[in-house]
Formats: sequence, structure tokens, C-alpha cells
Amino acid sequence: MSDPKDVTGTADPRRFKLIPVENLTPEQRTLYDAVRSGPRAKLANSSASKPGPLGGPFNVWLRSPGIGECVQRLGEEIRFRSSLPSKLNEMAIMITARFWTSQYEWFAHCKLALEAGLDPAIAQDIAEDRRPAKMDADEAIIYDFSQELHENQGVSDANYKRVLDRFGERGVFDLIAVNGFYSLVAMSLNVDRTPLAEGVPLPLK
Repeated sequence: MSDPKDVTGTADPRRFKLIPVENLTPEQRTLYDAVRSGPRAKLANSSASKPGPLGGPFNVWLRSPGIGECVQRLGEEIRFRSSLPSKLNEMAIMITARFWTSQYEWFAHCKLALEAGLDPAIAQDIAEDRRPAKMDADEAIIYDFSQELHENQGVSDANYKRVLDRFGERGVFDLIAVNGFYSLVAMSLNVDRTPLAEGVPLPLK
């Protein structure tokens, strides 16, 4: 996904304009190098894998590079070392993106969820803000916990026990963490008004 050419002066809806690499402060450059050398940079189409200015939420986090470095390391742990299977982790991110109507977050992670094996019909149902009709047992556990957590700011004993019984205490916390972290990502993107690539339609109503 290419970023609009705001560095060259063309129109760009971002509130936090892209920072040319040569204009980064030493602290910003430390964050830049950490993102560029981490596991995200090995993923095709990731904003971390493209040369030039950092896009996506990283562009926002550059404004406070000390916090940004902590945040990016937390995200790396949640994204790449969660105890939850990748498909379920990405599904939780999609539920978060839908809750926040975060277009960029949805666009990036829906593709990853489908590549990890999520049924496109489930993705479509989540996009349309309804409980998916055909989920397996694990998907239903993740959906019900995550959805209730966002909507009610807590979870019932029943949904807590379902996650605990299936994934253990680490799984419960990893699921809380992915929902919480990607809420921060969604906030960053939504406040920034981070755009999708030119010509890409908004995936969420």
C-alpha cells in the first residue's frame, strides 16, 4: 500500500505529515531504525517495509519517539509472539478495527487474517457489524470475548471462562492485550486521518 506523496507537497489528509528520513532527530531515527530492522519490515506491503518515510501509525509515534519506541516494541510482542494462533489474533484486530471504524487498520489486517485462514464470510460479517454466522469454536470464543470487551468495557464470567479453559491465563491476557493495543493503533490512525492508498475504497461503512 503506497502512501500519498505528502513529502513532495501534494494534498494529503494526514494531520501528522510524513517526515523525510533526513529530517529525523536522533531519537526519531532510533525509532525509525527499530521499525525498519524488526519483523514487520519482512512483511510485503507493510508500511514498515517500504523505503523512505515511515507511514501508518509509526508516522504518528515519531512525534514522541520515546513512547513510540515502547509502543512499537509492545506491538511487535503482541503481533509476532502471542500465544494465540495468528488467525485468531488477526481476527481480534479486525474486531477492534471495526469497533473504531479504523479504515487503515482494517485494510491492513483483514488481508493478514484471510492469509492466515480466516473465512472471508466471517470477515464480511464483522465488516458489516454483525456476529458471524459460521464460526468454529475458537473463532466464536475470540469474537464473543473481544466484542463484549469493547462494548461493555468488561466481560462476563461465561466468556472469561471460555477463553481461560481453551487458552489459559496467558491466552486471556494476550487477548486483552491485542484488543487494547490495536485500540491505541486505531486511535492514532483515526486522529491522524491516515489515508489508504490512492484509489482504494474505504472498506468499512
